[in-house]
Amino acid sequence: MMDFGYPQYTEAKILSEFIKTDAYKMEVSQRPPMAVTNAVSWRSEGIRYKKNEVFLDVVESVNILVNSNGQIVRSDVVGALKMRTYLSGMPECKLGLNDKVLLEAQGRATKGKAIDLDDIKFHQCVRLARFENDRTISFIPPDGSFDLMTYRLNTQVKPLIWVEAQVEKHSRSRIELMIKARSQFKERSTATNVEIEVPVPSDATNPNIRTSMGSAAYAPERDAMVWKVKSFPGGKEYMCRAEFSLPSISAEEAVPEKKAPIRVKFEIPYFTVSGIQVRYLKIIEKSGYQALPWVRYITMAGEYELRLI
Repeated sequence: MMDFGYPQYTEAKILSEFIKTDAYKMEVSQRPPMAVTNAVSWRSEGIRYKKNEVFLDVVESVNILVNSNGQIVRSDVVGALKMRTYLSGMPECKLGLNDKVLLEAQGRATKGKAIDLDDIKFHQCVRLARFENDRTISFIPPDGSFDLMTYRLNTQVKPLIWVEAQVEKHSRSRIELMIKARSQFKERSTATNVEIEVPVPSDATNPNIRTSMGSAAYAPERDAMVWKVKSFPGGKEYMCRAEFSLPSISAEEAVPEKKAPIRVKFEIPYFTVSGIQVRYLKIIEKSGYQALPWVRYITMAGEYELRLI
């Protein structure tokens, strides 16, 4: 950031070294601190760990909007490479992905193995010139947690969990719901912590709910029925039936309530929609220590809404 023509660092890890809660008088230094003038401003010198480890989480959020006709109006995938580094010294890290541009340049087959991502953004530690040259993600990481890279996949995505809803009202005194949920990913994957929120009338009472899997309950504070399934394997379909009582007296010309969408939450470990893969993660440090890299993949629901009711 430029402040009256003077470059200023805004990296929180560096600023925290100089901004303290206790007030005291600092000794006047003859030169600026090394953390300010250092070329690697996001990492302090002298960091030491007994056990050197790197954790890399490839996290993708699926955003989908389905209209009342069952048509997909909007869909995209937002991904992030989230790192937690516990490394001594000033390590050099190199990360390789199944990048389409790189594999084509190397003359490798790309069918089903390469990805083409949009809107790629890197953390400031990444050497952009190196990436533009040979598509290698090379960097000296900050200490602790940070987002190494974010990206977007704008191609149409098939809903991973599809929901169908049927609603029947009986003489304005009773309402019946039948909800079907179907997983549309391969059988070797399993969604966890699935939560399907189905809107119901605000004056609904006396819930009677049955499910073929998981549990469901009426949440009056949310004007919804919430169906939870802890484990939802690929290629499976489950059903939930519910019946609610409504006020026996209702005006014919009453203004209809604004209908809320069905909202779905889930997580699918060891799975990505884009097919992104970490080909390698190398850690090089002049002291020659061995570091343990851990890589994990997970896909979760972002803004996942179906306006079916």
